[in-house]
Amino acid sequence: MEFVLYEVKGQVGIITISREKALNALNSTVLEELDKTLDGVDLNEIRCLILTGAGEKSFVAGADIGEMSTLTKAEGEAFGKKGNDVFRKIETFPIPVIAAVNGFALGGGCELSMSCDIRICSENAVFGQPEVGLGITPGFGGTQRLARLVGPGMAKQMIYTARNIKADEAFRIGLVNAVYPQAELMAAAEKMAAGIAKNAPIAVRNCKKAINDGLEADMDEALVIEEKLFGDCFETEDQKYGMAFFLDKNKEKVKEPFQNK
Repeated sequence: MEFVLYEVKGQVGIITISREKALNALNSTVLEELDKTLDGVDLNEIRCLILTGAGEKSFVAGADIGEMSTLTKAEGEAFGKKGNDVFRKIETFPIPVIAAVNGFALGGGCELSMSCDIRICSENAVFGQPEVGLGITPGFGGTQRLARLVGPGMAKQMIYTARNIKADEAFRIGLVNAVYPQAELMAAAEKMAAGIAKNAPIAVRNCKKAINDGLEADMDEALVIEEKLFGDCFETEDQKYGMAFFLDKNKEKVKEPFQNK
């Protein structure tokens, strides 16, 4: 891998986009490497992913404008599909993905963060969809995910004006869950990921699927989705152990890790 690094810490995987001289901008190679990295994650061992950018200036400054500037209509559509396919893989990845946004998250960078389950950011983070200033629309899901996260009115304002917002405003409108000093961001992400990883992994995966699938259905259909995924947790070793431990009033046994089965 030239631009994407992968590190394992216990049951947490950390993916770092490392193209620092270009502020971690997304070109075809980065997208392909990100796709391959996701395919290489050992889902039997890893229970949560963290996605971040190298350095302190930028998470991902956007898609590579140099690469996009000469594209034809057909090539532009194909490039959009390449990004969308990778981001959709992140969005539907079986385990949770936390975006640790350090610095710029513009255009494709903002869209990448929105494909993750949870976004936390540093105080110097900047979010935006500047595409209309370049004569294009957001192409990696920005028109769809931003509206779902912050509401259509705020999404339209951000996209139509191409105005960037700082970390405090991103928090205010619900685009990020928390803001940290730059030096504390990765520690906070790792602490959150470790907290997720210690819970029953089958249950966590089913919760992610229930939320994602339910948001695309009406309430009656969504509740059926939840019922099936709720039922799917029963008869697992994790469910039997978790409930037995809860019901054990003496708590004589030290709580053991969940086994993912």
